[in-house]
Amino acid sequence: MNASRVAIVAGGRTYTYDDLDRASQQAAAALLAGTDDLHEARVAFLVPPGFEYAAVQRGIWRAGAVAVPLATSHPPPELEYVIRDSAAAVVVGDPGSAGVLAPIAAAAGARFASTTELLEGNAGAGGQAGPEALPHLGPSRRAMIVYTSGTTARPKGVVSTHANIGAQIAALVEAWEWTPEDRLLLALPLHHLHGIINGLGSALAVRATCEFLPAFDPLTVWDRFGSGEITAFTGVPTMYQRLIAAWEAAPPAAQRAGSEGARRARLMMSGSAALPLRTLVRWRDITGHTLLERYGMTEMCMVLSNPLHGERRPGFVGTPVPGIEVRLVDESGAIVPEGMPGEIEVRGPAVFLEYWQRPEDTRAAFRDGWFRTGDVAVLEGGAYRLLGRTAVDIIKTGGYKVSALEIEEMVRTHPAIAECAVVGLADEEWGERVAAAVELRPAATLSLAELQDWAKARLAPYKVPRALRVVEALPRNAVGKILKPAVASLFGASDNARGPERRDLGGRETQISH
Repeated sequence: MNASRVAIVAGGRTYTYDDLDRASQQAAAALLAGTDDLHEARVAFLVPPGFEYAAVQRGIWRAGAVAVPLATSHPPPELEYVIRDSAAAVVVGDPGSAGVLAPIAAAAGARFASTTELLEGNAGAGGQAGPEALPHLGPSRRAMIVYTSGTTARPKGVVSTHANIGAQIAALVEAWEWTPEDRLLLALPLHHLHGIINGLGSALAVRATCEFLPAFDPLTVWDRFGSGEITAFTGVPTMYQRLIAAWEAAPPAAQRAGSEGARRARLMMSGSAALPLRTLVRWRDITGHTLLERYGMTEMCMVLSNPLHGERRPGFVGTPVPGIEVRLVDESGAIVPEGMPGEIEVRGPAVFLEYWQRPEDTRAAFRDGWFRTGDVAVLEGGAYRLLGRTAVDIIKTGGYKVSALEIEEMVRTHPAIAECAVVGLADEEWGERVAAAVELRPAATLSLAELQDWAKARLAPYKVPRALRVVEALPRNAVGKILKPAVASLFGASDNARGPERRDLGGRETQISH
């Protein structure tokens, strides 16, 4: 292995694999602080995408701890929830996040450590630890907890072992033929598996180069495509729609340079939400690439993928990736014949270990050793086509799976709101938009702008409602249960129109991922 190979390009600097190895070793020694093994203690970390993220993540693993990535876009209440739910022993943050994270860590009884301390300090009481002094990581040890919204009111922690992560990455390296000559342009956040495994993990596994962007910016992406250096890119449909709009607004010379450079890439992928047909066709017109669509979940990363070589059928997500078994079943668990819809069930070494501290949810998620995804598909002509979800309370917006129940729980705490129901409205750019129908308290008034201003301090940007309906009474059945399909019908076509509320409420580029 060549330690001088470029591992990461970020912030105008280039880092080799030797740099990454030394930095992660330093971080591990600082986390260990003189002990020999952290024995699966949870370490939550909020570090922007780049070299420090990769070094801290690897340092956590080398210290024998469990990595719990935090979202840079989340407000303090959501960060606090993950830190407390995971029972993090250590919380790591860059200097810019210390003011928010240090008090949360102290209140949760966790140690706060800055990236400066981990990567530039004296490695704690233990000093600089050599590789021989670091704990041996068995494949069955817990490695990572990634929080994802499920059918419960709060996000669940998905626990993966080192063996699970190894199987996930090995499947993608084989399916998508990653090589050391690849240069990945990564503009995804790193608290979901799309960025963590599909992007960073796959590139580093084969000693390729991962080039980070601090945030997704269409003009910067086109500039990098135009260089001809990028061989691989992965994003969500919203990113491709913004790239198309930027290309169409550019002068002819810039269009030609971007298109010609993009054509030299070997792999461009789309996932985390359904890709509109017109986006696929327009991207192919501009770049010559038919985007490789695939399907996955936080619980096992990728499940299905269109072929790297061969026909990619619009609307289809391909066949199982190496090492994954897939079946479609009816409500009783019986396998359905080809051409008939059924729930996707999955098994294989990439499937997660458990939901953190939720044994009942873990048991309910499996049937005879098969993970029940809650997604419905049909097998046609040897490939799978997704039809929808069995869970009506999951909203998929901009690449995120969002729990409507979680949003409802928070919205109900608004002083003007007596009751609410949250649904997803179909949206071509975002997949679905979060919409809230509410019953107000007597004499109260509420506008969408007022609700958004209140919610942005309490919810992640992609969970903030983008449409509002005030009603005298929410539709309910005979036993008082709110009827979600009837709630969705309260919103007209105008609620799906683009408007100024589509912008990220914090003034930043909305982060989008798996």
